[in-house]
Amino acid sequence: MTAGMSVQPLPISPWDALIKLRQTAAEYPGGLIDLSIGAPIDPVPDAVTAALAAAADSPGYPAAVGSGRLRRAIMAWLDRQVGAGCHTEAVLPTLGSKEFIGWLPTLLGLGPTHVVAIPELAYPTYEVGARTAGASVLRYTPEDLLNGAADGRPPSLIWINSPSNPSGEVLPVATLVELIRWARTKGCLMASDECYFGLGWEQSPVSVLDPSVTGGDHTGVLAVHTLSKRSNMAGYRVGFVAGDPAVMSRLRGSRRQLGMIVPAPIQAAAAVALDDDTHAVLQRERYGRRRQLLRPALESAGFRIDHSQAGMYLWATRDEDGWDSVAWLAGRGILAAPGEFYGARGARHIRVGLTVSDDRVGEVARRLA
Repeated sequence: MTAGMSVQPLPISPWDALIKLRQTAAEYPGGLIDLSIGAPIDPVPDAVTAALAAAADSPGYPAAVGSGRLRRAIMAWLDRQVGAGCHTEAVLPTLGSKEFIGWLPTLLGLGPTHVVAIPELAYPTYEVGARTAGASVLRYTPEDLLNGAADGRPPSLIWINSPSNPSGEVLPVATLVELIRWARTKGCLMASDECYFGLGWEQSPVSVLDPSVTGGDHTGVLAVHTLSKRSNMAGYRVGFVAGDPAVMSRLRGSRRQLGMIVPAPIQAAAAVALDDDTHAVLQRERYGRRRQLLRPALESAGFRIDHSQAGMYLWATRDEDGWDSVAWLAGRGILAAPGEFYGARGARHIRVGLTVSDDRVGEVARRLA
C-alpha cells in the first residue's frame, strides 16, 4: 500500500455473529429452521428456465445497456406495475440489486468529502457501499432530514427503502413527496431500493417513480428493483435501475467500462420473467400463506409485530434485547436475525423471514406452541 494511503475498514458480515446460535438451533430434534435470511426457496418459473436454456449459446459479449428485448420488458413492467413511463435510455439492467446498491457511491464519484444518508434501520449494504467509496454515513429518519438534521453538511446521496428491510414499514406518498422535494433543493440524488415492491400486505407500496410522487419528473431520482423476490431468481443475479436520464447516462458509461454486464442468457430469462405477472402473483400468495401462519404463532409466544405492512419479513419484539429473543428461538431450533444488524434502533427487535417452505412454517408454529 502506498505510504500515507488509508482505507476504511468495512463492517464484518453480521451473520458471522450467528454461528454459535445456528449450531444451537441445529441440535434441536427435527433440525434447524432458518428464518434469518431472505433467500428464496421456491422454484424458478418454468418459462424462465426455458428462456435461459434457449439463450445458452451466447458466444458474443452482451450489451451492458441491456438487450432491446429486456429494456422493453423493463419499461412495460414499470408502466404496468408502477405507473411510470420511462424512456429506453432511462433503464439499465444490473447484476442483482445488491451489486448496484454497493457500488453506486463509487460510480457516482463520491469520496471523503461526501455524505451518504441511509435509513436509521437499514440493509447493511447501504453503509458498506458508502464506506467502500470513502464517504461518511448519516443515519436518518425522514423527520430528521425534513427538520434540518443534515443542514450543516447535506448528503450527496440519500437511500430510501420502502417497503423497509428489515421492518416492512411503507413510507406514505406524502413523505416521499417531501423527501424528494427536500433532496432536490439540496442537490442530492435520491435512490429508492424497492426490492419488496410487490409484497404489500396491510399497505400497498408506492414507487418514487410514480407520477403521484414525482409529477412525472424523474430528475434526481432512481428506483432499484430485483427479480430475486418476485421471480425467485436470486441465483440469477439480475435486477434493474430506472430514473433520471442524465444520471443513467453517466452510469451506463461507467458500468460498460468496468464490465458490470448482465450475461446474455440471464437477460433473456429476465425479459420473460418481467413479461409474466401470473407467477409473481402465485409467489406472493405463497408468502401470504406463510405470513398468516407465522404471525399468530409469534404473537402467541409473546412477540409483538411492529410495522410489517409489506415485505417478506416480520419485525418482532418481546421488549427485550433482540439477542435474548434470538437465543430463545434458537433453543427451539429456530434461527432469526437480531434487529441490531440493521442499526441501533433495532436492538430490541428481531427480523423473521418467510423464506422457508409451508411445511417448515407449520413446524415453527408447532415448536412455538
